[in-house]
Amino acid sequence: MTEIEREVDFMNVDTTDYSALDRAEQIRRFEVEGYVVLPSILPPELVTRISSELADAEMTHTSYSVNQTRSVVQPQWHSPAVAELIGFPPMAEFLAALLGDDIVFTRGFFQRTLPGSPGISMHTDGQPHGSNLFGYEGSCPRLLRVLYYLDELTEERAPFRLIARSHLSFHSDASPYVRYKSHPEEVTLVVPAGSAVVIPSLLFHGSHPNLSDQPRELVQLGYRPAWAGPVQPVEEWDPEHVANAPEIAKPFLQSLNTSGAAWEQEHKPSGMRADSEGIRPGRWGDLADS
Repeated sequence: MTEIEREVDFMNVDTTDYSALDRAEQIRRFEVEGYVVLPSILPPELVTRISSELADAEMTHTSYSVNQTRSVVQPQWHSPAVAELIGFPPMAEFLAALLGDDIVFTRGFFQRTLPGSPGISMHTDGQPHGSNLFGYEGSCPRLLRVLYYLDELTEERAPFRLIARSHLSFHSDASPYVRYKSHPEEVTLVVPAGSAVVIPSLLFHGSHPNLSDQPRELVQLGYRPAWAGPVQPVEEWDPEHVANAPEIAKPFLQSLNTSGAAWEQEHKPSGMRADSEGIRPGRWGDLADS
């Protein structure tokens, strides 16, 4: 047994049938548990196209392993297929139900985890005061990641792991500036190629090592509701990139500093609504009463 294998010596594999969940149940899984799987959401031909277009992407590696590699350029600016993926209709429909119609795309990320790569430590992708890892994008108060797996996740092939409900905790142990080696109640996800895992940025998550003899590829896209801007200005998209983006992506390529900030507030503003679907307790369907 190698040192990589000994790092986390257990798995609690999630056996939920995610293909059976309706929209209300998907939203509940995301909001309460902190994750939801949309299995095989990408058609095989699209997976093949994305992987082919990213095959020659310039890659660098992390500080902890030359086998954990990531693209130098955000993948949507290298691969037309990934640019189209920003507005991929089946995911856009889910995001609209979850976030509303006014959504900002915040970042793209491509990772190729080579055989022999150690696991990724449990961490969050959001820090309310910013950090050197995520800049001020991670400070957005509502922020999520869509993880598209281009390869099947098996127990040996760097499967995803997470600590369910950790995004809800007010405890000091839930500080987004803390990392964990493992947790006894962590969950492991093994999913088919083309599946998407959607998580909020404050969920603790990571991966197991890649003990297989095949790489594992991942495209990760970030989104937020338009009102949930960063606490400090972030660098805007290159206007040329936005101009050349496919039409399906452009509604999401708003200013990265779009915000609903309004310091002056009235106690009883005019035009207040008397109903709202997005905060309705019954939006989880029958599960709201369970």
